[in-house]
Amino acid sequence: MGCRAVVNNSGTTQRSSLQPKNWRDRLRLQCGTQWGETAHPPSRCLICDDERQFVNHDGQQWTTLEHLVSEHHNRFEDEAPQLLGIGTEPEFAIGQRALLLQSGGGNLLWDCISLLDDKTIAEVSARGDIRAIAISHPHFYSSMVEWAEHFDAQIFLHAADREWVMRESPRIQFWEGTTLSLWDDLTLINCGGHFEGGTVLHWTAGAKSNGALLTGDIITVVQDRRYVSFMRSYPNLIPLGGGAINRILETIEPFSFDQIYGGWWKADVLSDAKTAVARSAERYLRAIK
Repeated sequence: MGCRAVVNNSGTTQRSSLQPKNWRDRLRLQCGTQWGETAHPPSRCLICDDERQFVNHDGQQWTTLEHLVSEHHNRFEDEAPQLLGIGTEPEFAIGQRALLLQSGGGNLLWDCISLLDDKTIAEVSARGDIRAIAISHPHFYSSMVEWAEHFDAQIFLHAADREWVMRESPRIQFWEGTTLSLWDDLTLINCGGHFEGGTVLHWTAGAKSNGALLTGDIITVVQDRRYVSFMRSYPNLIPLGGGAINRILETIEPFSFDQIYGGWWKADVLSDAKTAVARSAERYLRAIK
């Protein structure tokens, strides 16, 4: 059985008698982020204390990977040829899915989730393991180091979001600038927006070689899937300004794409996606005038 700590409204941490002395591998319940080894439970979560996220009404709460494995499992869905969705059920933390992009030069895990169990390891291994992990923004860092260590993979994060890494690792490669070419025409694009280091992945061979973007919620697919949207904070409904929207448009303009795969199940635009982004940005800019 895993252990849990709650930081109450007075800021003190309630510790159960079952808690071990060392705090490696603890996960924040609200955001699913794994922390590095510390002697004491952290008094606050920097990610959840930020205005883009929130602290649970019951205070800061923590769990362990062991406890997560005992109560949850991962679901796998083929979203497209060479693209496998992986998400946790019952839903945990923010509830995002990761995407395993299978490529001749090596597989890339786009975004990450907290739960890594034997079934997930077997499923991913059967599809060729993971060469590298790339993540759109800090809300999806989850247990990225756990995944990287198991699959002997690198992690690519934009340097502008370095301060949000809660578990350091030599596997993390911080990159700078607007684009980073990986392999097989996979390109990371720093759009900013939701986070300064906000990143999307362009997959040239996706959508039958018409191009696809994997976006997390840097560009988020909304319920009307003819549209996308953009926010500084989704749970707290803080919009982005016009300059941030224009930056997103400018950074993706050189890339062709017909599809977008977002951060959650069924959050996809499956045709004419570049037009959908332009249409959505125009509507957004009109609304915030």
